[in-house]
Amino acid sequence: MNVQVLFHDNCFDGAASAAVFSRFYRERVRADAAFGYQGLNHKPGAEGIDPAVFTGEENVIVDFRYSQDARLTWWFDHHASAFQQPGDEAHFRADTSGRKFHDGHRKSCTKYLADVAHERFGWDASSLSDLIHWAEIIDGAQFPSPQMAVALEEPALRIMTVLEANKDPALIPEVIRRMQSESLAELAASPLIATPLAPLLSRHQGHIELVRAKARYERGVVFFDLVDEGVDSLNKFIAYALYPDARYTLWVGKGASRAKVSLGSNPWKPELRKHDLSAIAGRFGGGGHPVVAAASFKADQSDKARAAYQEILAELSTAG
Repeated sequence: MNVQVLFHDNCFDGAASAAVFSRFYRERVRADAAFGYQGLNHKPGAEGIDPAVFTGEENVIVDFRYSQDARLTWWFDHHASAFQQPGDEAHFRADTSGRKFHDGHRKSCTKYLADVAHERFGWDASSLSDLIHWAEIIDGAQFPSPQMAVALEEPALRIMTVLEANKDPALIPEVIRRMQSESLAELAASPLIATPLAPLLSRHQGHIELVRAKARYERGVVFFDLVDEGVDSLNKFIAYALYPDARYTLWVGKGASRAKVSLGSNPWKPELRKHDLSAIAGRFGGGGHPVVAAASFKADQSDKARAAYQEILAELSTAG
């Protein structure tokens, strides 16, 4: 049985979800399954998932939005913005397979998937408890402090850093395979992670100084523009380490393949959030969660990204 597992690319929760699903499927559905892995990224605007990705006898999506494609046989997601295309939610509600699951209130897809696999299929996920624990911490921003999230000393956070910056299509599938049997400490210490990590930690220190220099803090919002610096990805907790009383962070950046607006609310002060960030990002073709979201634009549309950034800044700066 050829099982194609499609996962949220460049994301610890996406990779961990793919690893947990693979163990579950092999142990409770078919022991002889062969797995292929392909990452999915959110495209500029609200384009649907490319039908060409459904190449398996079984096709699975974890930690990513819904597809009405008839070849999709398993689906697990926890994003509030899971249903992007017209008819998506109605199609999901009408499904009778018992293999498609969504809960927009769960902190991580990994733990949600493990819980569903246990409750519905009697699978024991205890051997992957550390992976599930860290996916919940990382995707749910459950760190005890922003300093821990920025220090990147824990093995899981080092793996997260490599996954978020990765451009090698072979690396994350190999990480997913090894997550199923290796400890996070073993994986983080291996050349697969340790080699690309070293320059990333140096770049991370540069990002901290860049945010320190560029960020402004007004009316509860930390905001900054990194388009001219060519940055489209950085540790989202840096701003909270610098401005621990902030309600929101908002920034706009640009990389080789996209321009991006990122929105976040302070996970250490959840009572300050007054906006649904996924709904705001959704107006620009993006999505995410009420507490953290993003909208992507084409690489040559930095002007549109900046205009969205300014519009969102005005909204977040209101007391609403």
